[in-house]
Amino acid sequence: MSLSKENQILLREGVLKNIEIAKIEQLIEDRYALVSEMNSVIEKVVEQEDIYLTGGDQRAMAEIMADEIVGFGPLRVLIEDDTVSDILVNGPDKIFVERYGKLEITPCRFIDNAQLTDVARRLVQRVGRRLDAGQPLVDARLLDGSRLNVAISPITLDGTAISIRKFSRHHLGFQELIDSGALSSAMADFLVIAARCRANIIISGGTGSGKTTLLNALSAYIDENERIITMEDAAELRLRQPHVLRMETRMAGIENTGKVSMRALLINSLRMRPDRIIVGECRGEEAFEMLQAMNTGHDGSMSTLHANSPRDAISRLENMVMMAGMGIPIESIRRNIISAINIIIQVSRLNDGSRKIMNISEVMGIEGEHVILQNIFTFESRDKRNSDGRIQGDFVNHGLLVRSSIMQNATLFNLTEELKQIFNMRV
Repeated sequence: MSLSKENQILLREGVLKNIEIAKIEQLIEDRYALVSEMNSVIEKVVEQEDIYLTGGDQRAMAEIMADEIVGFGPLRVLIEDDTVSDILVNGPDKIFVERYGKLEITPCRFIDNAQLTDVARRLVQRVGRRLDAGQPLVDARLLDGSRLNVAISPITLDGTAISIRKFSRHHLGFQELIDSGALSSAMADFLVIAARCRANIIISGGTGSGKTTLLNALSAYIDENERIITMEDAAELRLRQPHVLRMETRMAGIENTGKVSMRALLINSLRMRPDRIIVGECRGEEAFEMLQAMNTGHDGSMSTLHANSPRDAISRLENMVMMAGMGIPIESIRRNIISAINIIIQVSRLNDGSRKIMNISEVMGIEGEHVILQNIFTFESRDKRNSDGRIQGDFVNHGLLVRSSIMQNATLFNLTEELKQIFNMRV
């Protein structure tokens, strides 16, 4: 666009003053008609302000204003791009996306920070939240399930910041994960058996490492006759079983009331006769209730948490239980953990953009102050890359110990022979 930024700002302000709200609301669902209406309004503003505008610039401004009124502004094309998983806005001139695990800057721009902030406010208002000097930070879920985080001045120094984790409509199964190199077929077979024989599973990893994707894949192997209750901050799980009750936390509203925490959902779920409980992400004091549920007949429950290794995941669980303020000694917390958790799966996003399962570890017991973990599978890097720049390595099968809880569970579910085949009779 050859139009100067000053004239873009002038045109935008003029359009916003001259639009007829009632008319615009009728055109929101018809992009062609909305752009046409914006063209008409821009012609009126050009005449009022005596601005020279080429036909190409007028069409471009009409598109810009239509996108803003619909809600996403210049982010619309990124929202509609299925290859984009995350959209990260660091002020009006720096818009980044993540594609296939890699960050890249885009040519998309906002006219100025005022437009960026207005777009952010509209997005937030759509989900019943407010964004202003008194509430400069907002974390919310958009209507399509995407996660939205917004921060404005004075919190941000270089303009309004928007982070959108897009809701994926396509959920990957184990075969797709094997094809992408995230795990081996033996690892997938083992995890299928672990899910079928009601092992309690924790998926540990960093942001964007693929925890929810793996949780979705695991959940597909839960028996259809079980009653499953899922709890999430943002509904991303897509279970295919017929008896699923989905619940979602709720942020406080405009009046700072109505908050429903994950802990409240977990406490309530225990009164709803679940066979399995799936917690989308465990991040605080609700860990106490989750472990209690796993220890009191809700075998086969699953959750994710943020940690860098299986051992870190144990420490994080200890810290989260202590956040509940129950005054439980650390020794008792550890014994609760080892009796509740069977398997910890560690997932990572590597610096080549790929996502891999780095460890599948079994919680074996406790010696002194230390929880004993036994590696079943690990990914071992060869410290070299292929021609595409991808990290090379091998998934190593370490076998199962005779006293493995998974072997005991597999016996109860008549899955022993399938388990033995995975480990070449090493069990």
